[in-house]
Amino acid sequence: MAFVTKEKFLSKDWFTAYFYILVGSLLFAVGDVLFVNPYKLAPGGVYGIANFFYHTTGWNISTSVLFMEIPLLIIGTIILGPRFGVKTLVSTFAILAFVYVLEMPSVWGHDAFLPNEPILNTIISGIIYGLAIGLIFKSRATSGGSDIISMILNKYTRISLGKLVMIVDGSITLLTIFMPNESNEFSLRTIDWTLPIYSWVVIFIEGKIIDMVIDGMKVNKTLFIISEKGDEIQEQLLNGIKRGGTMFSGTGMYEGVPRQMIYTTVTRRESQILLSHISKIDPKAFVNVMDSSQVLGEGFKSIDSDANSH
Repeated sequence: MAFVTKEKFLSKDWFTAYFYILVGSLLFAVGDVLFVNPYKLAPGGVYGIANFFYHTTGWNISTSVLFMEIPLLIIGTIILGPRFGVKTLVSTFAILAFVYVLEMPSVWGHDAFLPNEPILNTIISGIIYGLAIGLIFKSRATSGGSDIISMILNKYTRISLGKLVMIVDGSITLLTIFMPNESNEFSLRTIDWTLPIYSWVVIFIEGKIIDMVIDGMKVNKTLFIISEKGDEIQEQLLNGIKRGGTMFSGTGMYEGVPRQMIYTTVTRRESQILLSHISKIDPKAFVNVMDSSQVLGEGFKSIDSDANSH
């Protein structure tokens, strides 16, 4: 969850990484101040808690975050060691600075960018949050906050880090049921369950967008093909689609008949063409098709370029 800066100072990779951090930090601040906070949403993290404090105590978001982030970074460093790289610190305080500026009444304040549009606002919030955090992750940094809480709990429990992040953010989201309402009374009858539901939708959309930013929209397909006519399928793969693969020999467990297995990775479009050829060559073939979000090597993205970008 925490990364150390590896880029050479002032190199192209260094500028790219910090460009991602600054753009991601600005987008996150815009998403929180203009979209999430005005609708009383709290989709996890210290900013979710800060939004709750804003609507219950009137504290500015940046003030609440400052009083949470610094102790968390100090406690995290004491318990977990110096695991928080420079980029994570830059990201943490860049978001804080952008939020501080945006919530000034003379700049924007706390008015909704999309008033009276809760559903559209929720969708846009998830997209902006996803783009922001995706860019920050792409720079090999994190935004700190509740991630540190999850990492500390992970050290002392057997619960996986992924589950702890969901538990912590889910718990923060539930704070929205205590948001003040028109009657200023709290009871099971007065709870507005739309707020946590909208917040969960933001988290869901955010996660999908993060994956798209990190892995890209293009999803390749990996195929395992078992057929008695492997040579003919190989011919179509090599000469028809112009892709390579690896051929294995095996024996069917049920009948004990020798079979050939082809392992190959192709684009989404090429997989449909290949499947069409296979259906004609051997309708009884067994084909396992899997999504491959990241494929490195000849014919795809080079290993060197991916390693250098990280």
